[in-house]
Amino acid sequence: MNTTPEGEQPQVLGDLRRAMLDGDEPPGTPIPIDAVAAFFGVSQNPVREALKILIGEGLVQHTPHVGYRVAHLTFAEFRELYDVRQALESSALRSAVEHATPADDLALRDVHESLAEAVHAGDERAYHARSREFHMTLIAPARMARLQRMYESAWNITEPARPMARVSQPGRVAFHGEHDRMVEAFVARDAERLVAESATHYEHLRSAIEAFAGDPDVFVQP
Repeated sequence: MNTTPEGEQPQVLGDLRRAMLDGDEPPGTPIPIDAVAAFFGVSQNPVREALKILIGEGLVQHTPHVGYRVAHLTFAEFRELYDVRQALESSALRSAVEHATPADDLALRDVHESLAEAVHAGDERAYHARSREFHMTLIAPARMARLQRMYESAWNITEPARPMARVSQPGRVAFHGEHDRMVEAFVARDAERLVAESATHYEHLRSAIEAFAGDPDVFVQP
């Protein structure tokens, strides 16, 4: 998707990254340099530079003599990223509660309401996006910039598979109930309860992704 306004330089890196994070280019999708360059109307050099950066971010894989593709992970690699996300989130939550303000409460409630709308509408694409936004908003008050960058990086690598869009509607409703309890603990400034609710939530997330561990469209199979 080319989002560059007419007359401006193509945003090759940003548009490629966005297409992967939005799930428009699923895991394993080939990335032919010549076709991408033609699409953006640029030479192959900026495409190659963008792909190098995306390899460093874990979003793209390169196989010599074969080419580039959207990263396609094993289930074990994917689950490990969930473990990383939980560890980082848990570290940030106590600080987030300590530094949170009424404005942070309002921001969290707003995104939680948007998430509820996506759940009730059965909008899997919106649910996937708002679920990520909810967790990012939850840890934002921690003001831990380096941790947040690592957290976002771990999250980004799982995005092309759009795992939350694959969860059943009853599963989304159940997850939203867990989000309810996390909001309550956050607003009450109850760090211990919030961390405990987060741990329970991640346990259920792992069970949810295990349900499609055998899907070759999502994970590299043994």
